[in-house]
Amino acid sequence: MKVSIIAGSHRRQSESARVARYLEHTLQQVGADQTYVLSLANNPLPLWDEGVWENDPKWTALWSPIAAELRSSDGFVIVSPEWSGMAPAGLKNFFLLCGGDVLAHKPGLIVAVSAALGGSYPVAELRASSYKNTRICYLPDHVIIRNVGRMLQGDSPVDEHDAALRQRIEYSLRLLLQYAEALRSVRASGVVDLKTFPYGM
Repeated sequence: MKVSIIAGSHRRQSESARVARYLEHTLQQVGADQTYVLSLANNPLPLWDEGVWENDPKWTALWSPIAAELRSSDGFVIVSPEWSGMAPAGLKNFFLLCGGDVLAHKPGLIVAVSAALGGSYPVAELRASSYKNTRICYLPDHVIIRNVGRMLQGDSPVDEHDAALRQRIEYSLRLLLQYAEALRSVRASGVVDLKTFPYGM
């Protein structure tokens, strides 16, 4: 079972990247055989352009290795900070690059990150606009990490809120692995037809 984690912040030293590392460690503890972390720090992916569709050598060299890691994954964790009530532009750009054959009919867990008491807007935004053509299947559950600067620091929780958050994360990741196992049969069923129906409605 392989799970890819997308750390959606553009910042060089981000809390989202730190959270992604915590999630990776927890995934390995709860049963993921392999993990892959894609950090969007420093904007490694240029803005989408038509060259993606035209096998432009620039995009082939840049995107093909990433897409291969994602295609070989059984599930995804999408870590998004909340910037001015939105998911970051680089994270939205990431979804533009993902054709239906990359994320389709695989489960995704949304993990939102807030420096204070926010975090709900990226959850709503990702659920509303990132699944249509990618066909990613978001879990009904999600995680919001509020006051992130004091959470998930070190091996032991700092208080009952941190402890409860760690329990929620472990539960959600275990659930993700179960969805990943179940959705394998959907992809193997022969019913999925992305050639005839490449775009969602």
